[in-house]
Amino acid sequence: MADWHPTPLINGSIALHGAALASLTIVPQHWPLAVGAIAANQAVLIAAGLWPRSSLLGPNLTRLPSVARSHREVALTIDDGPDPEVTPRVLDLLDAAGAKATFFCIGEEVTRHAALAREMVARGHAIENHSQHHLKLFAALGPWRMRREIVAAQESIAAAVGRAPRFFRPTAGLRNPFLAPILAKLDLQLASWTRRPFDTRCGDVDRVVARLVRGLAAGDILLMHEGNAAPTAGGGPVILEALPRVLSALQATRLQSVTLTQALDPKPR
Repeated sequence: MADWHPTPLINGSIALHGAALASLTIVPQHWPLAVGAIAANQAVLIAAGLWPRSSLLGPNLTRLPSVARSHREVALTIDDGPDPEVTPRVLDLLDAAGAKATFFCIGEEVTRHAALAREMVARGHAIENHSQHHLKLFAALGPWRMRREIVAAQESIAAAVGRAPRFFRPTAGLRNPFLAPILAKLDLQLASWTRRPFDTRCGDVDRVVARLVRGLAAGDILLMHEGNAAPTAGGGPVILEALPRVLSALQATRLQSVTLTQALDPKPR
């Protein structure tokens, strides 16, 4: 279990709430100011949770560490699987390019497709925690239900592949102040991304690829989706057409895609 240390925003929010409540006791006629201050603070906390790459609510991995950058490594992360129709084809594309990926998987889908999950790991990729049910309103959950979603996915993935995840990514990257202390107690690390192609909404292959490879550099964390991928004009999931071009761009710039665990491993590579 890792130690949890509130961020300056969280500490400030706690202090502000305490001061506002005290003022209601000492000078109750100033209640509109106290309520307004609390409401403004809540708005800031909500905005921080709606910013996936923010570290205002707690630690957040958005770029690989210097040792990975020195090895010209990037991390390709793929969300919302495993998908029995898409994942096998993604694995073949990765194998052909000699690339490794980190799959943020939904716990119930791992249980449903356990053999496929084991194949993903056997082929050198990592499966991490994307919650048990991928709830759209995950960021609105209270601490107890949020913890149950994360723990259930930990157990589902560990049961299927024999290893509990080290990283967690919430639905759409959205969260609230409850998440950081939960992850600390579970010894999980929040991981977001450097580059996001919005490929659950955009099926334009050129635009998806451009968002991922324009200015691509060592240390980047790329986000793609195997489940819930937007369809292309031909009707297929956009990842199947975009991924080969992304992998070609990595090769052209001499960048190597590794798993997040590999990137954070301090051992020489």
